Amino acid sequence: METRYWARMVVNILNLSTPAGLLLRLIGGTGMRLGPRGLIVATGYRLPLPVAPAFTVGNVILLRDQGEDLEARPRLLLHEERHATQYVWSLGVVMFPLYLICAAVSLALSGDLASYNPYERLAGLADGGYEFHPLRWLR
Repeated sequence: METRYWARMVVNILNLSTPAGLLLRLIGGTGMRLGPRGLIVATGYRLPLPVAPAFTVGNVILLRDQGEDLEARPRLLLHEERHATQYVWSLGVVMFPLYLICAAVSLALSGDLASYNPYERLAGLADGGYEFHPLRWLR
């Protein structure tokens, strides 16, 4: 594994985002396996929130679908992997409130949680399966 992936893995452990993801995995009743580039893939997430079919906490990618083969969906994997890197730059669990604020602003601007959320835009809206919604006042 390349040094940058090792560094991301270590920083996300130290900033507590990966331990938070592993705790969420336990609470959400998921299975777990090692994924590519230091990621952990947890399938079968059962809690009602968030409603997304896939989301990332630290280096842990949580999927609702029990049989999901994330490697067969390389664009979604890349999107979620970018979120793992964002946890490094957002100081770990500090990303939770920052992400929620950004999602709320995006919702107010466009009626959509992702379109104007910099976390989702930088992770690649289309790669994550999001459709871009224009500003409300431009419709």
